[in-house]
Amino acid sequence: MNVFNPVDHETNSSLEESKTFREEKVLHQLKHYLPAQASLKDFIHHNTLHAFQHLKFFEGTRMASEMLGYRVSLSLKEYRHLYEDGQIENGILEKVIIKRKGAHALEFWKEKALHGSFKTPAPPRIGSLRSNWKRIFQMDLDSLVHPLLFRVLCGYLDQGIAIWNFPVWHKEFLASLQDMERLSFTSFFRAKRARKLLLETSCEIKDLLKILIGDETLYEQYLFDQQFAHQGWSGMVSVVENQPETLLDKRIISLRDLIRFELLLEIDALDFHFKKGWEPLGSSLQEKPDPLFESPASLEKRGHTELTETLIIWQEAFEWTFYDQVLSGIQSLKGNTKPISEKSFQAIFCIDDRECSLRRHLEKFDPNCATFGTPGFFSSEFFFQPLDGKFYTKVCPAPVTPKYLIKEVGVADKRETDLHFKKQSHTLFRGWLISQTLGFEAAFKLLFNIFRPQMSPATATSFRHMDKKARLTIENQNPDDKENGLQIGFTIAEMVQRTESLFKSIGLVKDFAPIVYIIGHGSSSVNNPHYAAYDCGACSGRPGSVNSRVVCYMANHLEVRRQLAERGIVIPAETEFIGGLHDTTRDDVQFFAKDMLSPRNPKFHNIKKEIFAQALNANAKERSRRFMSINSRHKPSRIHEEVKVRSVSLFEPRPELNHATNALCIVGRRSLTKGLFLDRRAFLNSYDYQIDPEGKYLLNILKPAAPVCGGINLEYYFSRVDNRKLGAGTKLPHNVMGLIGVANGIDGDLRPGLPSQMIEVHDPVRLLMIVEHFPEVVLETIKRSPETYEWFINEWVNLVAVNPETYQISVFANGEFLPYQTGGLEPKRVSDFNALFEQFQDNMPVLAIN
Repeated sequence: MNVFNPVDHETNSSLEESKTFREEKVLHQLKHYLPAQASLKDFIHHNTLHAFQHLKFFEGTRMASEMLGYRVSLSLKEYRHLYEDGQIENGILEKVIIKRKGAHALEFWKEKALHGSFKTPAPPRIGSLRSNWKRIFQMDLDSLVHPLLFRVLCGYLDQGIAIWNFPVWHKEFLASLQDMERLSFTSFFRAKRARKLLLETSCEIKDLLKILIGDETLYEQYLFDQQFAHQGWSGMVSVVENQPETLLDKRIISLRDLIRFELLLEIDALDFHFKKGWEPLGSSLQEKPDPLFESPASLEKRGHTELTETLIIWQEAFEWTFYDQVLSGIQSLKGNTKPISEKSFQAIFCIDDRECSLRRHLEKFDPNCATFGTPGFFSSEFFFQPLDGKFYTKVCPAPVTPKYLIKEVGVADKRETDLHFKKQSHTLFRGWLISQTLGFEAAFKLLFNIFRPQMSPATATSFRHMDKKARLTIENQNPDDKENGLQIGFTIAEMVQRTESLFKSIGLVKDFAPIVYIIGHGSSSVNNPHYAAYDCGACSGRPGSVNSRVVCYMANHLEVRRQLAERGIVIPAETEFIGGLHDTTRDDVQFFAKDMLSPRNPKFHNIKKEIFAQALNANAKERSRRFMSINSRHKPSRIHEEVKVRSVSLFEPRPELNHATNALCIVGRRSLTKGLFLDRRAFLNSYDYQIDPEGKYLLNILKPAAPVCGGINLEYYFSRVDNRKLGAGTKLPHNVMGLIGVANGIDGDLRPGLPSQMIEVHDPVRLLMIVEHFPEVVLETIKRSPETYEWFINEWVNLVAVNPETYQISVFANGEFLPYQTGGLEPKRVSDFNALFEQFQDNMPVLAIN
């Protein structure tokens, strides 16, 4: 009797499906796993292993390692060295082992961690199929195909480096190549078949793979092997296809077209090499390689090896050694910061970890000031167009699509330019004339700049993003005043909504000081392709100067203030909001104090500028302890001058260390950590639970904070542990390709991630997000947003809640908050930090400010 078995039927369907090549599914999978780094102009930090974020952190990283060959942790040798050096505490190590393995297994796993030896891991599955070209046919396809492929891609996508345009650039990529092949005297190919396939067939991927591979069950794995042999270029093409705005000079390209062209080049290389013909790769294999993909279920069933389990134990012990110091410090303070009776001024900064130290120095030199932190777009999302700009620039978090446009108008002075960077220098006659005249002057300037570096038109500086003398179209007078579908400026109601959101989210709703500074940030550097990574991540890799001015205009607007008062936020008439920009490389602040409301505020502002100057000098001294070229024992003012010179030196590969060593994101009142020295490792987001008992504003904070701060942290993490595959390697041999990416040499793959000079002092620990609120409120809040909840439930970001009344600490794990008992060691109290800055170059422990 025949009985229908739905399980067997489903299994058979799956087996049949695995034998059938489904092009759209494979392309979708490829785009999911390829690097998602955008072009240099939009270098926004993100989770490098975003494709595995649906899994628990250690499961996802293990799959990435076994599948794609990435290193996802430090080595055993490095962990053991950290243990010997005291950076991993013995008590924390034992605590982690007991938590994961039980008290009965403590001795066994501790011995494994400290002295165990392990089998060499199996090689990664990626590349195992395609490697047979070399093993069986003794032929290196990559060396024959990649140089031409990369040059064609770079020429087609070029954004302004090339003197001559790609011959056919206005058509789709493959259509352009077909036109060039048809109309040129030369060819991309050395044999006839590939040329004929390009011009006379539709070049379907399946048909080309049949020629190359033959066995349809191997098609998917072959394409993964092929594209991950140059994951940088493939990832860039995928990003451009999905987000055409990635390129200012638009190109129409798809991953499908890239694969078709590369398959043609491979067929041509084989035809040229084997004059008498060759067999498809699939028919030459004695056995098939292991499948590339492994399901989460089989991954969990197989479990960790002793080596991977030991590395997990070490990683958690490394992280919690640091976390425990921070949490012990918070509990020792218990918010016992002396309240400020009358505030001299208030300053709102970006949450950026580089502002952590400047805020601390301001509070030292003026104990009556109060500082706040919030994402540096200051709750105002829009596109910005400079007066001489042809394109709109997004200055808000990358996932946000603004509906507003702010334009720069009324600039009195023309921006500084250099004739060498004009188009005329590329023409035959003018180019020759310029080289024979100004060329000699340029050579002299370059020689002079070696010994006395200074700002020039070639310097990428945040101060040029916006002209401080320009007028901005901030207020919308007519809702029909639009450009390309974007409303020019904000209405009064929209201004009120954004200022209310800003002030309530940071807890500044009363006791306003006479002057409130709103300070964005950016950076300056020379000869640094990754300049966008140094600017504000909350402004899509741009400086926060425009946002600063826009929000100050809103908060100074009389009608906005009147409506804010109706909503419970009363801003005194004498209070003035002044915008500014902090250049984090030079430690300079530029103020936008053009219009004053109160006659007495200019005098107050001049006094406060001196406080800022002292704090900036002190900040430069603190930063200098990590700079080998600067003597940190000098006076702060002298060090500051040396830091400024260093920022514009053509030969300085480390203009600043950016987010290196970031490890914390603290969401709470300033009193929670004001008495702690956190060594510039913390993103500080101001938040007052009393204003937000239900977590409404908390959700608005965590939704961008998880991907922005978590993305920054994880890109540094993975670039540090695998700088060869997940990072960009050393920047010294970098060659800028088409203004979209960097490669080593003229024929290399695009390098994703961060160069070694940005991560060499970084400790690869996951971000710990500390939220000051009741655990049940935090839990309910993160559950409201599935995409935010994923960061925490899968442990790509660790989460802790601090009870604002008892200061009891709870750790989020497996969907609930559990009480955490710290080691109880109070941080050492320090009065003279200057002595420490002069002595120590490495990360310092958490200290109490005396």
